[in-house]
Amino acid sequence: MAFQQSQLTKLAQNYLQTSHFSIDKLPQSGSARQYFRIKTENSSIIGVYNDDLKENEAFFSFTQSFLQQQVPVPQILAIADDRTYYLLNDLGNETLYSFLCAQRKLGNWTDELTKIYKKVIAQLPKIQLAGRNTIDFSKCYPRFAFDRQSMQWDLNYFKYFFLKLANIPFDEQLLEDDFQSLIEFLQEADSNFFLYRDFQSRNIMIQNGEVYFIDYQGGRKGALQYDVASLLYDGKADIPENIREELFQYYVDCLSCELPVDKERFALHYHAFVLIRIMQAMGAYGFRGYYEKKTHFLLSIPFAVRNIRYLLENQKVPSQLSYLKEVLKKITESDFVKSTILPQDKLTISVTSFSYKKGIPEDVTGNGGGFVFDCRALPNPGREIQYKQLTGMDKPVIEYLEQYAEVEDFKNHTQAIVFSAVRNYLERNFSHLAVNFGCTGGQHRSVYFAQSMADALREQFPEINVILTHREQSKH
Repeated sequence: MAFQQSQLTKLAQNYLQTSHFSIDKLPQSGSARQYFRIKTENSSIIGVYNDDLKENEAFFSFTQSFLQQQVPVPQILAIADDRTYYLLNDLGNETLYSFLCAQRKLGNWTDELTKIYKKVIAQLPKIQLAGRNTIDFSKCYPRFAFDRQSMQWDLNYFKYFFLKLANIPFDEQLLEDDFQSLIEFLQEADSNFFLYRDFQSRNIMIQNGEVYFIDYQGGRKGALQYDVASLLYDGKADIPENIREELFQYYVDCLSCELPVDKERFALHYHAFVLIRIMQAMGAYGFRGYYEKKTHFLLSIPFAVRNIRYLLENQKVPSQLSYLKEVLKKITESDFVKSTILPQDKLTISVTSFSYKKGIPEDVTGNGGGFVFDCRALPNPGREIQYKQLTGMDKPVIEYLEQYAEVEDFKNHTQAIVFSAVRNYLERNFSHLAVNFGCTGGQHRSVYFAQSMADALREQFPEINVILTHREQSKH
């Protein structure tokens, strides 16, 4: 069933007891869920649409359990009869990741960051132990536990979408043997807890100095170590190693207040869970970056490679995984991987074409957006039958567009605006700027202008990185 605004409007009217409110769609994240901010004159709530009923039921059930345990999560205000629309209290826009990015501008790592991370970590045992108290694991979706099959899925993800696509050579049988050894070792850890699964900085909100947790509907039964590994080895958070160790010890201390902990054994399994989490993330980076050609995902690879290097150099990989160590070492030395990673000390401009039907591209850097130029007022070659199967990179479409004076004016004006911003960003040592061009289908006009902008930027500013993504075209 497709989203119908009338359904969300009706639910909001019934809850708010008024029709005087606005509904604004929020940028879509990696999931299919759609979020909306619903505002009255003096209040704000969040509307959600998700047609995955099993995922919704997991969220509703987990939320109820967490609230019973006084875990800070969103409150469910109303649920539609069909269970696909629901309302939540509004926790604002500041995530732990955006807070981290803002603090990083003041220094490499601030005391405020350590303070807020400790607030998060102090809540984690409460979340995990809720599994022993009130969580109904029968609601977990798509798996009830992070078990052997789940682990195998993650390792295959790494194998086929990172190793294969990054041209890392490996012996299939030897690697699979080590995968099974790793799984056996991971399964030795006590797994009778709630595993959040995606416990990372973008899923933690900050409001009035307090932390709140979202996006836990993929949770399942699992080991304690996985979630703290996810948080502390969250790639782009890039937490310094000494801070990681301090925060890990703080977590163990918090956990020890709730149940007995064999700290040495716990740490051994912790680093093994760090390893499988990193490999799962690299599978995602490979799939999104190498396969789907969403090149901004490649920007996360250096952080993952750095973490792998740390595990190898500090002998944190279980000793029995000798062949896996060889493969991981190949990643750190790979010329292909290095060639797809852009230098991080340069200004990076992400230029993207998109369809307004699919939403404005998300800012993955945490910098809060950039330029969005609307091409829909310009002549549309998509209305001409001879151009329907072509894109804005094809010569006939380019010739069609360039016959119009308004197209040239639009191109010149947008380039002037962006060039001025780039000069300013270079002077201020900024790291990233997003430039987005949207049209109806993301096929002709937006592609043409994004391509033209990327070419002009590369010519005008050879000292910067330019990442060009034709979002809708990369999906085909």
